[in-house]
Amino acid sequence: MNDYKASKEAFVSGMTGSTIFHVNMISSVALSSIALHSALRSRVQAFGSAYFLADFVILAMPLLLSMTLFAEAPGALSLLLLVPMLVLLLLPPLERGTPLPAESRDALASPNGRSRVETPPTHLSQSLRPLPALTTYRAHMMLMTILSILAVDFPVFPRVLAKCETYGVSLMDIGVGSFVFSQGVVSAIPIIKDISYLQAPILPKLKSVSRKMIPIIVLGILRIVLVKGTEYPEHVTEYGVHWNFFLTLALLPVIEVLLHPIILHIPVALLGLWIGVLHQFALSSGGMKDFLLNASRSNIIFANKEGLLSLLGYVSIHILGLSLGTVILPPSPSFFRKQQQQLLDGPSSHRPSKLDPSAPRQNAKIVIELLSYSMVWWMLLAFVRLGLEVSRRMANISYVLWVAAYNTSFILGYILLDMVFFPTRTSKIRDPTDPSGKRLLIEEKGPKSSAPALLEAINKNAFILFLLSNVATGLINLKIQTMFVGNMKAMCLLCAYSMGMCIFAWLCRRKRLWKM
Repeated sequence: MNDYKASKEAFVSGMTGSTIFHVNMISSVALSSIALHSALRSRVQAFGSAYFLADFVILAMPLLLSMTLFAEAPGALSLLLLVPMLVLLLLPPLERGTPLPAESRDALASPNGRSRVETPPTHLSQSLRPLPALTTYRAHMMLMTILSILAVDFPVFPRVLAKCETYGVSLMDIGVGSFVFSQGVVSAIPIIKDISYLQAPILPKLKSVSRKMIPIIVLGILRIVLVKGTEYPEHVTEYGVHWNFFLTLALLPVIEVLLHPIILHIPVALLGLWIGVLHQFALSSGGMKDFLLNASRSNIIFANKEGLLSLLGYVSIHILGLSLGTVILPPSPSFFRKQQQQLLDGPSSHRPSKLDPSAPRQNAKIVIELLSYSMVWWMLLAFVRLGLEVSRRMANISYVLWVAAYNTSFILGYILLDMVFFPTRTSKIRDPTDPSGKRLLIEEKGPKSSAPALLEAINKNAFILFLLSNVATGLINLKIQTMFVGNMKAMCLLCAYSMGMCIFAWLCRRKRLWKM
């Protein structure tokens, strides 16, 4: 057992990674699969999003193939998905052009006869419109994570896609950062719904967030006990001897709350970038890089130096994700900035009727803003990489910029696909309840977009699936010496594993098992 443990640790250690282009090409298979699925939903009457097997074959299997059998030729796999999609585009789209329920003229009038815009919305009644593209992005990211954490243990998963030792880029390296970035995006929801949450007393917020994070900390501690108790192969330079990703994940929302007074006063993206720069300064000029690479693990702090020192980098990623959430979740990219300004100007300047979070989204403006952010992050990354290679182990500024650029670009891709296959149009109409005829309401028409049913199910219980996949991966590795399994048997096992995860998500799709 000890010999195999050492061999297995060597099997996943010392990696130098692939290229950013290669990682992007593999990840683009996810966009191609969504394009095919969207073409079927928008043009084939008999195709229902509730068909589990169809969703699994179109949405899950391509992801597994992209990181295994097609890892060296992901472009060919994307082409196999895009060709039938292009053929389907020759068919006319299905007629589903009805106004969205929330925007029908009747719905715009409140029970007391006043239009919704005349009624100042309260914080309790405000709600954000669903964003199917975000659901799709988060579910696909989680699915890739679930698949890769087991696939990496088999030789069919190329070593260039495994986590890099110190420097380099790989599929699994971007997966960790994307998980954190995604958490940051959805953490913007309570702030957008109620901007005054930023001004609320810190201590009660800390208590509330800490209570929610206690189960994750317990899971992190439990993982330590199980790994040490079963002599499970572990990669110490990933987070340290005792530290693990659960502990990092649990601390990020707590640190975000501490930053609320600053978030209120400055652009969120700028704060995230500053934190990344500060972290890089500590690494390069503060001696932290030498400490991380060379210090012996002589005590509890030194033993977990990777997890502790990378934490600030992950805070930067989380805040940059939060920044993106303030752009894509509200009705317009400037919505949150206006909220900030109104709150700083004082109660006399509040105009709640003009800042309704449930208003139709201005998708064109959001796309332009995302494109701008994406270009900025990619250009900054290209500049920084001239003198500093990407390091997930340190979560340095190059890694932070790569995660921000990658996730911003792919979220943009998912939103564009929604706009292409399920286009909507908005128009201004006169409020029939306003005698003066001067009040205008926004009406939105077009096919109602929604995320694929399987991805909705995965997103609803994403964290439970992540836990279940970790347990399943551990059990499989304890029963099978995975590094000696042939490609055919490995693919059979991985297909069964991915099918099992998706079936679990599908069976639990009507209920959220754990509210965080």
